[in-house]
Amino acid sequence: MTPIVLILVAAVVLVIIMALLWLRQRQTGNAGTVDIAWSFGTGLAGVWLAMAPIVGASSNISRQSLVAVMAAVWAIRLGSHIWRRVVSEEEDGRYRELRESWGDNLQRRLFWFFQMQAVAAVLFAVPIFIAARNPDPTIGWADYLGLAIWVVALGGESIADRQLARFKATASRAGQVCDHGLWGYSRHPNYFFEWVHWFAYVVIAFGAVSYYHWAWLTLVGPAFMLHFLIRVTGVPPTERHLLASRGDAYRAYQQRTNMFFPGPSRPRSDTDATRPE
Repeated sequence: MTPIVLILVAAVVLVIIMALLWLRQRQTGNAGTVDIAWSFGTGLAGVWLAMAPIVGASSNISRQSLVAVMAAVWAIRLGSHIWRRVVSEEEDGRYRELRESWGDNLQRRLFWFFQMQAVAAVLFAVPIFIAARNPDPTIGWADYLGLAIWVVALGGESIADRQLARFKATASRAGQVCDHGLWGYSRHPNYFFEWVHWFAYVVIAFGAVSYYHWAWLTLVGPAFMLHFLIRVTGVPPTERHLLASRGDAYRAYQQRTNMFFPGPSRPRSDTDATRPE
């Protein structure tokens, strides 16, 4: 098959999956399943694009396998984490906002929203595809550096998720804002490390001994992920929800803690309602 055919196959499968999940959310009233599907779908598309045979193409099966495993483990970790959250909590505040603002057009607009997630999954699978198809015949320093970035990113995201889960599980902290561990350096450390993860494929793709003219496409991953996290589906709706539920405590947290990129915490105010007990 050709690269275009591989991408089209992935797109068709994901469009069908998202359509079925849209039907499912009509029954359950929980649109959060789209986040689960995006995570697993991106990983599935990435593995497919990394490993499927391409007629006349030269590649390194060791690199293909490495990148495919990276994509699969990333998807399983993130998808499983979101799955546990979706089944154990009420619908995410982002989707409750959409239900209120979209009114009578809700289901029609949700359908296209789900379909856009299929498109996004294919888009984010492209950097995985490009990195896996780096034609360099040897595994070199760039592959190891890319793997190291991947390990750090997944480790940081996992730690941030666990710290937040432990904080929420402590009854005495109900209504407070988590500013412990990594959350004391960034208001969204999980998003930050998710963004860092996409640089792993950039490094692997650009590590070719000779010029690899498709490598620049891997920059789509970190560029688009940063845009979506900071401007669209990540930080803005999350912070609106937390401001509504935590009020002044979250405003104080905003004043002393960087939004996205980790950095030193600024001094606490004496009136900071988030002071740990």
